[in-house]
Amino acid sequence: MTTEVLERATWRARAAAHAARVDVFLEPHLARCGASVKHPVHDFLFTYYSHRPAQLRRWHPGYGAVLADAPEYDGLKGYRDGGVTDEFVAAQARFVRGLLNLLRATEARPAHTGCFGLHEWAMVYRQSPDELRHNAWPLRLGATGTDEVVEQHQVKCTHFDAFRFFTPPARGLNVLQPARDDRPAFEQPGCLHAGMDLYKHAFRLSPMIGSDLVADCFELARDIREMDMRAAPYDLVGLGFEPIRIETPEGKATYVREQRRFAERGAPLRRRLIEECERLLEVGCRTSPSS
Repeated sequence: MTTEVLERATWRARAAAHAARVDVFLEPHLARCGASVKHPVHDFLFTYYSHRPAQLRRWHPGYGAVLADAPEYDGLKGYRDGGVTDEFVAAQARFVRGLLNLLRATEARPAHTGCFGLHEWAMVYRQSPDELRHNAWPLRLGATGTDEVVEQHQVKCTHFDAFRFFTPPARGLNVLQPARDDRPAFEQPGCLHAGMDLYKHAFRLSPMIGSDLVADCFELARDIREMDMRAAPYDLVGLGFEPIRIETPEGKATYVREQRRFAERGAPLRRRLIEECERLLEVGCRTSPSS
Protein backbone atom coordinates (compact mmCIF):
# COMPACT_ATOMS: atom_id res chain seq x y z
CA MET A 1 0.00 0.00 0.00
CA THR A 2 1.44 3.35 -1.09
CA THR A 3 1.64 5.78 1.83
CA GLU A 4 0.88 9.47 1.36
CA VAL A 5 2.56 11.78 3.88
CA LEU A 6 0.61 14.95 4.60
CA GLU A 7 2.58 17.84 6.03
CA ARG A 8 1.10 19.56 9.05
CA ALA A 9 0.00 22.70 7.20
CA THR A 10 -1.76 20.58 4.59
CA TRP A 11 -3.66 18.28 6.91
CA ARG A 12 -4.52 21.06 9.34
CA ALA A 13 -6.15 22.99 6.49
CA ARG A 14 -8.14 19.94 5.44
CA ALA A 15 -9.20 19.27 9.02
CA ALA A 16 -10.33 22.89 9.43
CA ALA A 17 -12.34 22.74 6.20
CA HIS A 18 -14.04 19.56 7.36
CA ALA A 19 -14.88 21.07 10.76
CA ALA A 20 -16.35 24.16 9.11
CA ARG A 21 -18.44 21.96 6.82
CA VAL A 22 -20.04 19.92 9.58
CA ASP A 23 -20.30 22.78 12.08
CA VAL A 24 -23.15 24.15 9.97
CA PHE A 25 -25.16 21.18 11.28
CA LEU A 26 -23.45 20.58 14.62
CA GLU A 27 -23.69 24.05 16.11
CA PRO A 28 -27.52 24.30 15.96
CA HIS A 29 -27.81 20.81 17.43
CA LEU A 30 -25.44 21.59 20.29
CA ALA A 31 -27.26 24.87 20.96
CA ARG A 32 -30.56 23.01 21.20
CA CYS A 33 -29.00 20.48 23.55
CA GLY A 34 -27.75 23.29 25.76
CA ALA A 35 -31.25 24.78 25.86
CA SER A 36 -32.93 21.35 26.36
CA VAL A 37 -34.89 21.83 23.13
CA LYS A 38 -35.76 18.76 21.06
CA HIS A 39 -36.07 18.73 17.27
CA PRO A 40 -37.92 15.74 15.79
CA VAL A 41 -36.15 16.05 12.43
CA HIS A 42 -32.61 17.32 12.90
CA ASP A 43 -31.77 15.59 16.18
CA PHE A 44 -32.29 12.15 14.66
CA LEU A 45 -28.81 11.69 13.21
CA PHE A 46 -27.30 12.39 16.64
CA THR A 47 -29.73 10.47 18.82
CA TYR A 48 -30.50 7.40 16.72
CA TYR A 49 -26.95 6.86 15.47
CA SER A 50 -24.06 6.37 17.86
CA HIS A 51 -21.63 8.82 16.25
CA ARG A 52 -21.19 11.77 18.60
CA PRO A 53 -20.82 15.35 17.31
CA ALA A 54 -17.16 15.48 18.39
CA GLN A 55 -16.48 12.29 16.44
CA LEU A 56 -18.11 13.65 13.31
CA ARG A 57 -16.08 16.84 13.64
CA ARG A 58 -12.77 14.95 13.94
CA TRP A 59 -11.15 14.72 10.52
CA HIS A 60 -9.43 11.52 9.37
CA PRO A 61 -7.45 11.13 6.15
CA GLY A 62 -8.18 7.40 5.93
CA TYR A 63 -5.91 4.38 5.79
CA GLY A 64 -2.90 4.91 3.54
CA ALA A 65 -2.17 8.49 4.63
CA VAL A 66 0.20 9.55 7.40
CA LEU A 67 -0.07 12.88 9.18
CA ALA A 68 3.27 14.52 9.82
CA ASP A 69 3.77 16.22 13.18
CA ALA A 70 0.35 15.19 14.51
CA PRO A 71 0.50 14.70 18.29
CA GLU A 72 -3.28 15.38 18.36
CA TYR A 73 -3.79 11.89 16.93
CA ASP A 74 -1.58 10.08 19.41
CA GLY A 75 -3.62 7.45 21.19
CA LEU A 76 -6.64 7.67 18.89
CA LYS A 77 -8.25 4.37 17.92
CA GLY A 78 -6.31 2.69 15.14
CA TYR A 79 -3.49 5.21 14.96
CA ARG A 80 0.25 4.91 15.37
CA ASP A 81 2.82 7.48 14.25
CA GLY A 82 0.20 9.61 12.55
CA GLY A 83 -1.49 6.90 10.49
CA VAL A 84 -4.00 4.06 10.73
CA THR A 85 -2.08 0.82 11.12
CA ASP A 86 -2.18 -2.34 9.02
CA GLU A 87 -2.89 -4.29 12.20
CA PHE A 88 -5.96 -2.23 13.01
CA VAL A 89 -7.35 -2.64 9.50
CA ALA A 90 -6.71 -6.39 9.59
CA ALA A 91 -8.53 -6.67 12.91
CA GLN A 92 -11.65 -5.14 11.32
CA ALA A 93 -11.75 -7.63 8.43
CA ARG A 94 -14.77 -9.58 9.69
CA PHE A 95 -16.85 -6.43 10.14
CA VAL A 96 -15.74 -5.00 6.80
CA ARG A 97 -16.55 -8.26 5.01
CA GLY A 98 -20.06 -8.35 6.48
CA LEU A 99 -20.66 -4.72 5.53
CA LEU A 100 -19.39 -5.32 2.01
CA ASN A 101 -21.83 -8.19 1.63
CA LEU A 102 -24.72 -5.94 2.68
CA LEU A 103 -23.67 -3.06 0.42
CA ARG A 104 -23.22 -5.30 -2.61
CA ALA A 105 -26.56 -7.01 -2.06
CA THR A 106 -28.33 -3.67 -1.74
CA GLU A 107 -26.62 -2.23 -4.79
CA ALA A 108 -27.57 -5.25 -6.91
CA ARG A 109 -31.31 -4.78 -6.37
CA PRO A 110 -33.59 -2.39 -8.24
CA ALA A 111 -35.00 0.48 -6.21
CA HIS A 112 -38.52 -0.23 -4.95
CA THR A 113 -40.58 2.93 -4.62
CA GLY A 114 -44.01 1.80 -3.50
CA CYS A 115 -43.73 2.02 0.29
CA PHE A 116 -44.88 5.69 0.50
CA GLY A 117 -43.16 6.18 3.85
CA LEU A 118 -45.74 4.14 5.72
CA HIS A 119 -43.07 2.94 8.15
CA GLU A 120 -43.47 6.17 10.14
CA TRP A 121 -47.24 5.68 10.21
CA ALA A 122 -46.85 2.08 11.35
CA MET A 123 -44.68 3.30 14.23
CA VAL A 124 -47.66 5.19 15.71
CA TYR A 125 -50.45 2.84 14.67
CA ARG A 126 -53.04 2.51 17.46
CA GLN A 127 -50.89 4.41 19.95
CA SER A 128 -52.26 6.74 22.58
CA PRO A 129 -51.05 10.37 22.54
CA ASP A 130 -48.70 9.69 25.44
CA GLU A 131 -47.05 6.81 23.57
CA LEU A 132 -46.09 8.81 20.48
CA ARG A 133 -42.35 9.22 20.05
CA HIS A 134 -42.76 12.88 19.03
CA ASN A 135 -45.78 13.63 21.20
CA ALA A 136 -44.98 17.34 21.33
CA TRP A 137 -46.24 17.48 17.74
CA PRO A 138 -49.79 16.61 16.68
CA LEU A 139 -50.79 14.02 14.11
CA ARG A 140 -52.02 15.71 10.94
CA LEU A 141 -55.04 13.42 10.60
CA GLY A 142 -55.54 12.63 14.27
CA ALA A 143 -55.22 9.15 15.74
CA THR A 144 -58.21 7.65 13.94
CA GLY A 145 -57.30 9.13 10.58
CA THR A 146 -53.70 7.96 10.95
CA ASP A 147 -54.80 4.41 11.75
CA GLU A 148 -57.11 4.43 8.72
CA VAL A 149 -54.24 5.35 6.40
CA VAL A 150 -52.27 2.34 7.63
CA GLU A 151 -55.24 0.03 7.27
CA GLN A 152 -56.13 1.26 3.78
CA HIS A 153 -52.66 0.70 2.34
CA GLN A 154 -50.36 -2.24 1.82
CA VAL A 155 -47.40 -1.84 4.19
CA LYS A 156 -44.22 -3.27 2.68
CA CYS A 157 -41.20 -2.10 4.65
CA THR A 158 -37.91 -3.82 3.71
CA HIS A 159 -35.72 -2.29 6.40
CA PHE A 160 -35.37 -4.11 9.71
CA ASP A 161 -34.27 -1.06 11.69
CA ALA A 162 -37.50 0.68 10.70
CA PHE A 163 -39.68 -2.41 11.00
CA ARG A 164 -38.52 -3.12 14.55
CA PHE A 165 -40.13 0.15 15.70
CA PHE A 166 -43.56 -0.76 14.32
CA THR A 167 -46.21 -1.00 17.01
CA PRO A 168 -47.20 -4.61 17.81
CA PRO A 169 -50.52 -4.43 15.91
CA ALA A 170 -48.75 -2.95 12.86
CA ARG A 171 -46.08 -5.64 12.53
CA GLY A 172 -48.49 -8.23 11.24
CA LEU A 173 -49.68 -5.79 8.55
CA ASN A 174 -46.26 -5.66 6.90
CA VAL A 175 -46.10 -7.99 3.91
CA LEU A 176 -42.43 -8.66 4.73
CA GLN A 177 -40.93 -9.73 8.02
CA PRO A 178 -37.28 -8.58 7.90
CA ALA A 179 -35.06 -9.69 10.79
CA ARG A 180 -31.78 -8.48 12.26
CA ASP A 181 -29.64 -11.16 10.65
CA ASP A 182 -31.13 -11.16 7.16
CA ARG A 183 -30.59 -7.56 6.11
CA PRO A 184 -28.72 -8.56 2.91
CA ALA A 185 -31.81 -10.50 1.82
CA PHE A 186 -34.12 -7.47 2.10
CA GLU A 187 -32.40 -4.10 1.81
CA GLN A 188 -32.83 -2.20 -1.44
CA PRO A 189 -31.60 1.20 -2.65
CA GLY A 190 -35.00 2.88 -2.84
CA CYS A 191 -35.46 2.59 0.93
CA LEU A 192 -34.99 5.92 2.68
CA HIS A 193 -33.56 4.24 5.76
CA ALA A 194 -31.05 2.30 3.66
CA GLY A 195 -29.96 5.66 2.24
CA MET A 196 -29.63 7.21 5.70
CA ASP A 197 -27.69 4.18 6.89
CA LEU A 198 -24.93 4.95 4.41
CA TYR A 199 -23.89 7.48 7.05
CA LYS A 200 -23.82 4.74 9.70
CA HIS A 201 -21.76 2.48 7.47
CA ALA A 202 -19.34 5.31 6.74
CA PHE A 203 -18.70 6.35 10.33
CA ARG A 204 -18.32 2.73 11.41
CA LEU A 205 -15.50 2.46 8.86
CA SER A 206 -13.83 5.49 10.41
CA PRO A 207 -10.89 6.14 10.83
CA MET A 208 -10.05 3.71 8.02
CA ILE A 209 -11.81 5.87 5.42
CA GLY A 210 -11.53 9.58 4.83
CA SER A 211 -13.87 11.96 6.59
CA ASP A 212 -14.95 13.56 3.32
CA LEU A 213 -16.92 10.41 2.51
CA VAL A 214 -18.41 10.35 6.01
CA ALA A 215 -19.53 13.97 5.62
CA ASP A 216 -20.99 13.28 2.18
CA CYS A 217 -23.06 10.44 3.64
CA PHE A 218 -24.08 12.61 6.61
CA GLU A 219 -25.41 15.34 4.32
CA LEU A 220 -27.38 12.80 2.31
CA ALA A 221 -28.81 11.31 5.51
CA ARG A 222 -29.82 14.73 6.80
CA ASP A 223 -31.68 15.55 3.58
CA ILE A 224 -33.39 12.16 3.58
CA ARG A 225 -34.48 12.62 7.18
CA GLU A 226 -36.23 15.86 6.26
CA MET A 227 -38.16 14.14 3.49
CA ASP A 228 -38.86 11.14 5.71
CA MET A 229 -40.51 13.33 8.33
CA ARG A 230 -42.36 15.47 5.80
CA ALA A 231 -44.09 12.23 4.74
CA ALA A 232 -44.67 11.15 8.35
CA PRO A 233 -48.05 11.53 10.08
CA TYR A 234 -46.89 14.43 12.26
CA ASP A 235 -47.79 18.06 11.61
CA LEU A 236 -44.42 19.82 11.49
CA VAL A 237 -45.47 22.94 9.62
CA GLY A 238 -44.48 24.96 12.68
CA LEU A 239 -40.90 23.85 12.10
CA GLY A 240 -41.03 24.83 8.43
CA PHE A 241 -41.69 21.38 6.96
CA GLU A 242 -44.60 21.22 4.53
CA PRO A 243 -46.15 17.75 4.58
CA ILE A 244 -45.97 15.25 1.77
CA ARG A 245 -49.54 14.01 1.98
CA ILE A 246 -48.93 10.38 1.10
CA GLU A 247 -52.59 9.61 1.72
CA THR A 248 -53.38 11.44 -1.57
CA PRO A 249 -52.42 10.55 -5.18
CA GLU A 250 -50.46 13.80 -5.46
CA GLY A 251 -48.55 13.08 -2.28
CA LYS A 252 -47.73 9.56 -3.41
CA ALA A 253 -46.36 10.89 -6.70
CA THR A 254 -44.19 13.41 -4.85
CA TYR A 255 -42.92 10.73 -2.49
CA VAL A 256 -41.96 8.37 -5.32
CA ARG A 257 -40.21 11.17 -7.22
CA GLU A 258 -38.16 12.17 -4.17
CA GLN A 259 -37.46 8.54 -3.29
CA ARG A 260 -35.98 7.95 -6.74
CA ARG A 261 -33.92 11.12 -6.48
CA PHE A 262 -32.40 10.01 -3.18
CA ALA A 263 -31.71 6.53 -4.58
CA GLU A 264 -29.76 8.21 -7.38
CA ARG A 265 -27.83 10.37 -4.92
CA GLY A 266 -27.06 7.39 -2.71
CA ALA A 267 -25.81 5.10 -5.49
CA PRO A 268 -22.35 6.70 -5.96
CA LEU A 269 -21.85 6.93 -2.20
CA ARG A 270 -22.70 3.25 -1.80
CA ARG A 271 -20.28 2.45 -4.62
CA ARG A 272 -17.51 4.45 -2.90
CA LEU A 273 -18.14 2.58 0.34
CA ILE A 274 -17.96 -0.73 -1.52
CA GLU A 275 -14.64 0.26 -3.06
CA GLU A 276 -13.30 1.31 0.33
CA CYS A 277 -14.34 -2.03 1.85
CA GLU A 278 -12.64 -3.89 -0.99
CA ARG A 279 -9.48 -1.88 -0.48
CA LEU A 280 -9.46 -2.48 3.25
CA LEU A 281 -10.03 -6.20 2.84
CA GLU A 282 -6.95 -6.41 0.64
CA VAL A 283 -4.98 -5.20 3.64
CA GLY A 284 -6.77 -7.58 5.99
CA CYS A 285 -6.13 -10.58 3.78
CA ARG A 286 -2.49 -9.66 3.28
CA THR A 287 -1.86 -9.06 6.96
CA SER A 288 -4.06 -11.73 8.50
CA PRO A 289 -5.30 -14.31 5.97
CA SER A 290 -7.24 -16.24 8.62
CA SER A 291 -9.32 -13.26 9.80
